[in-house]
Amino acid sequence: MVQQSFPVPRPTTNPYLIMLAESIAAVPGVELRTFSWRAALLGRYDVFHVHWPEILVYGQSPLKARVRQVLTVALMVRLALTRTPIVRTLHNLELPSDVSRLQRALLVRMERQTTLWLCLNDNTPQRADREYLTIPHGHYRDWFAKYRWPEAVPGRVSFFGMVRAYKGVDSLLKAFRGLAGEVSLRAAGQARSAELADGLTELARLDPRVQLDLHFLSDEEIVEVVREAELVVLPYREMHNSGSVLTTLSLDRPVLVPANTVNDRLASEVGPGWIHQYESPLTAADIRSALDAVAGHSAAATPPDLSRRDWAEAGRRHYEAYLRAGELLAAGRRARARGTR
Repeated sequence: MVQQSFPVPRPTTNPYLIMLAESIAAVPGVELRTFSWRAALLGRYDVFHVHWPEILVYGQSPLKARVRQVLTVALMVRLALTRTPIVRTLHNLELPSDVSRLQRALLVRMERQTTLWLCLNDNTPQRADREYLTIPHGHYRDWFAKYRWPEAVPGRVSFFGMVRAYKGVDSLLKAFRGLAGEVSLRAAGQARSAELADGLTELARLDPRVQLDLHFLSDEEIVEVVREAELVVLPYREMHNSGSVLTTLSLDRPVLVPANTVNDRLASEVGPGWIHQYESPLTAADIRSALDAVAGHSAAATPPDLSRRDWAEAGRRHYEAYLRAGELLAAGRRARARGTR
């Protein structure tokens, strides 16, 4: 039995988690349970798989946050007493910065108790005192297959996804203002804060070619925003594991991203013409160069090669990771027992 750290999926649940759960549950002999505090604290299971651990200690009010922190302490004690391994997927390299000292202390404690770390790409930095396995982030082709895929609007540049400060939407709006010609920009997604939304709205007003949609995007809207783009631009100030890049590629659209080793390797993996890179900061010339490069590039060309990101394979490899975590925990107990003799 695998206890996941995410609850029963809702319309706003990250599709990655839903497809992951389905792929693991499809492995013969594996049972999977979504998260509730009652199940996590009182239920029986063999491994606890956590994705974004900060969700466990967050709350919509100070009181709810404190209650969740107490429950998190109880959960970690329960996992230690029952000798249940923790498997952690490294979606982000660092702990979030917007947490209290107590929340951070709890997250650090959970890290120390983690048995096995799962990386989403081969370039994730690894510490000598931790055990790692790499399971590539799966694609979204099947997820979006049921929707209508519109054709590209000539000259359209798009951004989509949750709008956070580190994603650099402000730099995209500023760079786009310097872009001449018959072009348009659609930037869409829910803003993390009212302050961020206000700042982007002011920037968007400076250019009538910009359409800014600051609301949560349904899957159908994501398909529309991405497919209508000749080029998707993701000007993240930090980019390591990006579901948005894979969403774009799954919808057969080229993408402009910051230059780094991870994106170099992904470009080699998926084939020529799909991933374009720029050296920060993003400029109008970067966008123009990428637009010129993708001119005439269509889904009729060879699609991006996403064969390494099959979900059936991901499910099987997660099952192997859970078995490995159990072995590592048992080996650690035996080593400690020998050391006390």
